[in-house]
Amino acid sequence: MHGIYELLSHLGGWNWVIVAMLLLVLETVVPGVHFLWFGLAAFIVGAIALVVSAGGPEYADAFVWQFQIIAFALISMVTVFFVRRYASADGSEATDAPSLNVRAEQYVGRSTTVMVAIQGGRGKVKIGDSLWQAEGADAPVGARVKVVGVNGSVLVVEPE
Repeated sequence: MHGIYELLSHLGGWNWVIVAMLLLVLETVVPGVHFLWFGLAAFIVGAIALVVSAGGPEYADAFVWQFQIIAFALISMVTVFFVRRYASADGSEATDAPSLNVRAEQYVGRSTTVMVAIQGGRGKVKIGDSLWQAEGADAPVGARVKVVGVNGSVLVVEPE
């Protein structure tokens, strides 16, 4: 145990750079963006520790490990809050195609044919080569309807 402590104390600021690299590697393995901010904070603390220690022996005790841990915690909080403030809450950004990944919404306004009679408010319509669940006023097979909205993955239709 004494050997590990001695090794870590001799590495100084490089400990933080190693931790930063480990966190960034972990970021690539774990889905989501969780470790990037902590890796960035560890890298910043490591850079500060290396710069301070490069100042000479008179600065050797200026940035002790206790201050480094406090700096890491503070920088981690700042990076996380900065990102949360300036990134959108749901992770989406403004786009020129807002319904790109919401396939059913792409059909709003389109006319189609009833393939399974709409009875009791439920039936099926054909769009392209797919049958879609539909809800709306009762309509017989072959009737033309217009898609006016979406309820989950069910198309809301009304007679044309």
